[in-house]
Amino acid sequence: MMDYRLLSALAAVIEEGSFERAAQRLCLTQSAVSQRIKQLESRLGQATLLRTSPPQPTAFGQQLLNHLRQVEQMELELGLGDPQEAPTLRLTVNADSLATWLPAALAQAQAELPGLRFHLSVEDQAVGLKRMKNGDVMACLCASAEAVNGGRAEFLGYLRYRAVATPDFVAEQAAQPGTGHWLGRAPCLIFNQDDRLQHDYLSRHGAGSPQHCHFCPSSEGFVQSVQQGMAFGLIPELQITEQLHNGSLIEVLPGTPVDVPLYWHYWRAESPALKAVRLQVRQAARQVLLSGHS
Repeated sequence: MMDYRLLSALAAVIEEGSFERAAQRLCLTQSAVSQRIKQLESRLGQATLLRTSPPQPTAFGQQLLNHLRQVEQMELELGLGDPQEAPTLRLTVNADSLATWLPAALAQAQAELPGLRFHLSVEDQAVGLKRMKNGDVMACLCASAEAVNGGRAEFLGYLRYRAVATPDFVAEQAAQPGTGHWLGRAPCLIFNQDDRLQHDYLSRHGAGSPQHCHFCPSSEGFVQSVQQGMAFGLIPELQITEQLHNGSLIEVLPGTPVDVPLYWHYWRAESPALKAVRLQVRQAARQVLLSGHS
């Protein structure tokens, strides 16, 4: 039988980043927390924690943490959790949703459940599901429709992107001599190594692959960089409505939007708090995302 007091000590050390803060959270001495970790490792016969700064779980320790989180969700679903303890929901989301429509949904969920806390991690919409598959998070917002084992996927809608730049940038780059489409040679902004949106866009429109790339892992910085004329890039239409209206940004190829599907992934053992968040996310998505795409 698993001793969940020992697992809770492991989780506290990892989540707080130190034995001292874990002890404060659990109302124990630092020595008592250390003893619980040693007792857990002795019973299971494997190391669970790398004594680094901050401490990190071993692969086995991560499996134990994932198991604990699943148990916590099942207890909440069955009404066995502590009603006085505010739940912390670990979610992986894509940066562009977090920079545009998603915070309103999370705020509504928090208003419905005061004390609710979020622990958000950001991954590109094409790869965020790996955190869900690893059991690191309780729900995931990403572009994949394939549900993980033990989970479900709910389609939310399409987030529309526009490939944009400043008018001066487009005029200058289009006038540059060279073979092939000018977009393939022009400076291109990419979110991170997982972001293939610009690559797919150029390929679809016969411009090959980007040859001059800037990496900018910030949704707000992405917009600012394009506005300053550094490069062109694909940006959510929701984020640049004003700029498109006043002409400070224009489409590099008019009338060529890219619609990215978004899905909410969640475990079948869904706690009341996670269900409340999912319903608020669904409602917000219906107001801003597209139900169909071009």
